[in-house]
Amino acid sequence: MWNGKKKAVTFSYDDGVEQDRRLVELFNAYGVKATFNLNSGIQTGANSFVEGRSGIVVRRMNQQGLRELYKGHEIASHGLTHANPQDCDEETLYNEVLADKRNLEHLFEQKVVGYAYPYGCYHDLSVKVLSDCGIRYARTVESTDAFALQSDLLHFKPCYHHNDDRIFEGIGRFLAQETGEPSLLYIWGHSYEFDADQNWDRMEKILKQLAGRSDIFYGTNAEVLL
Repeated sequence: MWNGKKKAVTFSYDDGVEQDRRLVELFNAYGVKATFNLNSGIQTGANSFVEGRSGIVVRRMNQQGLRELYKGHEIASHGLTHANPQDCDEETLYNEVLADKRNLEHLFEQKVVGYAYPYGCYHDLSVKVLSDCGIRYARTVESTDAFALQSDLLHFKPCYHHNDDRIFEGIGRFLAQETGEPSLLYIWGHSYEFDADQNWDRMEKILKQLAGRSDIFYGTNAEVLL
């Protein structure tokens, strides 16, 4: 299935914020791959927002140096300006997707085929627009707590957010599973949440359990889904 392996692990993180630097360093240290979903229209250090629960100020990164930072990982679209697809008319939706896709392809010199729905929101029109624009998979925020492969990649549902209470029990089931059927563990989130929740050790624990196994393929979203 994946280089002859029946199990795969991938990660997906949104918004292109400063905390991605520490997260990329962790991923690289443990030898895993991720997809980072960016908004090229607001990808600047001048763009910031306040995280609601903790009150910390979250800053996006300037574009300079991002190609080197994310080297070895996949870049996907998160919409040009992070607009909620359900609030956009059709023309705006096309602009949000196409302009972001083209900008990211130019900046990172890689084909952009993935998308993460801003705010986790989507409807029939947004899915049609993604398909028309050449997007081949799109991640929602609806957790499955399951590892079976999915056929509808434009409504792709992840296994867990990294803060999901079920994640460590789920990792245990995933590692122990020996059905012979392909199994995918897909984890997502926002790297600023580790600062907001003061739980970077949680990601270290996740990576220590998953990394370095000969029976697992570690790939980007595109590598494991397509």
